[in-house]
Amino acid sequence: MPTHDYIAHAAGYVDNDGPKIVTSRFPYEDSYTLERFEATGGYDGLRKALSRRPSDVHSEVRDATVLGRGGAGFPAGVKWGFMPPGKFPYYLVVNGDESEPGTYKDRLLMERDPHQLIEGCLITCYALGLAQCFLYVRGEMALAQERIGEALNDAYANGYVGQNILGTNFSVDITLTWGAGAYIVGEETALIESLEGNRGMPRLKPPYFPAAIGLYGQPTIVNNVETLANLPWLMNNGADQYKTYGSESSPGTRMVAVSGHVKRPGVYEIEQGVTTFRDLFYSDNFCQGIREGHELKMFVPGGGSAPWLFPEQVDLPLEASAVGAAGSMLGSGAIIVMDETTDAVKAALRLVRFYARESCGKCTPCREGTTWEERVMQRILDGEGRPSDIDMLLDIADNISPGPYPVAADPSQGLEAVPFPPKQTTICPLGPSSVAPIASTIRRFRHEYDAKITKRDTIPVTVEALS
Repeated sequence: MPTHDYIAHAAGYVDNDGPKIVTSRFPYEDSYTLERFEATGGYDGLRKALSRRPSDVHSEVRDATVLGRGGAGFPAGVKWGFMPPGKFPYYLVVNGDESEPGTYKDRLLMERDPHQLIEGCLITCYALGLAQCFLYVRGEMALAQERIGEALNDAYANGYVGQNILGTNFSVDITLTWGAGAYIVGEETALIESLEGNRGMPRLKPPYFPAAIGLYGQPTIVNNVETLANLPWLMNNGADQYKTYGSESSPGTRMVAVSGHVKRPGVYEIEQGVTTFRDLFYSDNFCQGIREGHELKMFVPGGGSAPWLFPEQVDLPLEASAVGAAGSMLGSGAIIVMDETTDAVKAALRLVRFYARESCGKCTPCREGTTWEERVMQRILDGEGRPSDIDMLLDIADNISPGPYPVAADPSQGLEAVPFPPKQTTICPLGPSSVAPIASTIRRFRHEYDAKITKRDTIPVTVEALS
């Protein structure tokens, strides 16, 4: 087997010291094969689950506090409990449409260890009494689709998926499908619309909470790839062992994708609630510091939709409650690091442009507002900005995600002046996601906007002024 470092860098994963719950097979070159999976304990967790009552498996997941890894961080076992009794059939939908800016951890899980994901799906279906699972993979992830397809074929051929799994009366079919690359279908109700063959647009909640009215109008659980990848290890080792890692409120590990201005970017598996951003950025075990000796200027802690954090917040632990109290979120596990050479306005525009282009157009504030945000910010960068443009940006932001919004920075207050969790005038959070970089940069780096504004506001001519 090649060295860990060779495999790690080739795959975008960086091997490091610490517990390995979901990435233990990543160093193997053939980690995606059934042979390697079985040789390293694969499907043993399913066997243990099948030897227990479904309700006991559900209780184990709930007792372990397996938090969702897709963005909201809601406990999976609690979410499962929302399924209404007696309204069959139930469905499991796996959200593999990873498209949040900066995020690429789930893609590696699907490429490097697809059988682990399949085993997690089977354990979930057994616990909830489901007979049908849908794996929805992002359209651009061709290798992930290929690896999952091959893994499913092998799993069917060897009795792990299909009828009477492992000689029991438990039967499940798993269907692989993929989207056309629309960011919006990462939102669970839009994903369900896409699965049904409709244009991917979010549904109103209520009434369309998936656990009540989901795929084909039936109760549906939507879980993230990494969330389900935790379940085989949990079944093999138990909730008590799982909770020895991480913090009391955020047990276990999670994968984070670090990009930007660090010496060693990549995907890391870290302990939740214990590892701090300082550990992650500067430790030799992780990113090994900021590139070329520069200083940290700002970082996005949870994907492009998260409000930004700054150097004085680098000692926060990677725990949802701590980061939430500071005015942001861990979200999808994507951390974007920017050093002192970064133009804050240009960085914000990159994210705003993404959300403007990816808006599905269903909600007017998002469809129109994100486009206006992009145009005004581009005008400022082109040297055609006016002093009133900053207030205009904040006014547009307020119409998409009601404020109030800050006009000046006060580092001692963290990000408390930026409303979080965001309010929204839209069906889904895409519109408010475009507001996060604008509000963060205007509050902290308004002087960078001012420096780019060279035009004067036009003084309107009124009848009173002419009389």
